[in-house]
Amino acid sequence: MSKTVPLASHGEHILITAPPVSRWRRTWQGLKRDHMLYLIASPMLLFFLIFKYVPMWGILIAFKNYTPYVGFWASPWVGFEHFERFFGNDSFFQLLRNTLAINLLNLIFFFPMPILLSLMLNEVRKDWVKRIIQSIIYLPHFLSWVIIVGITYLMLSTSSGFINKLIAAMGYEKIDFLTSQSMFWGLLTLQSIWKEVGWGTVIFLAAIASVDTQLFEAARMDGAGRLRQIWHVTLPAIRNVIIILLILRIGHMMDVGFEQVYLMMNGAVSDVADVFDTYVYRSGIQQAQFSYSTAVGLFKSIVGVILVVLTNRLAKKFGEDGIY
Repeated sequence: MSKTVPLASHGEHILITAPPVSRWRRTWQGLKRDHMLYLIASPMLLFFLIFKYVPMWGILIAFKNYTPYVGFWASPWVGFEHFERFFGNDSFFQLLRNTLAINLLNLIFFFPMPILLSLMLNEVRKDWVKRIIQSIIYLPHFLSWVIIVGITYLMLSTSSGFINKLIAAMGYEKIDFLTSQSMFWGLLTLQSIWKEVGWGTVIFLAAIASVDTQLFEAARMDGAGRLRQIWHVTLPAIRNVIIILLILRIGHMMDVGFEQVYLMMNGAVSDVADVFDTYVYRSGIQQAQFSYSTAVGLFKSIVGVILVVLTNRLAKKFGEDGIY
């Protein structure tokens, strides 16, 4: 760091160079200046440090033949043996197909629903009507998957389900909703939409609320109706939020809600219901294959990171901000 200082007697200037500030000193100055902000953020930082970063040491057992009796460090190294076993397993492609199919259905049908619902709610002019609708659609989010699946069984069970009773009363044959392989993926998608679509509108409604109202006024002056305002003002204004959430959603293409799938699974639909999450639970918890199940989980995480990076680069290539 340097600055020019004039000499008092001759009017000349000399260059005085200050000693460079070290990176640690700059870091300490930043911490001292913004100490209150870091204090507010400290609980979340500690949460990620303790529950996200410290447990990453457990990834090492994916390359070991880990047994609890021997211990973490004393277990022998086996390299990529568990990965080779997993990729050579006959059920690998079945697990991959089921996981991708369920996530693609959620991406196609579930992801756009909060956006559409937010746009419709934003057009409701009566505040009390909007609050009632929001309360109704938010409620399922606070129900556990056990309750959601229980309601599904009460509605769709072949023996005592309300829908099948209604079908039988109309003179038609009952439908095996819960044991049909062709309907299983669709049922999971409908459950996800019903449970989480209301909660997903929170982010989009907040993004819509931040749109400059002068843009809508200018659009109205140009003769734009409600649909034109949505298409030319609202959607472009929240496009960045949509892209960020889409990137994060694609990063979870290898993840399916374990609890939902596990509770809905039965012997009749196991061929289309078994996904990576249930496979890890079965091999890691029930069969105590800790290293093997860790290798499967690590594979899922690596694929998720690759998808996030590729999708983020693609978004930036089209002029979007991305997530980093």
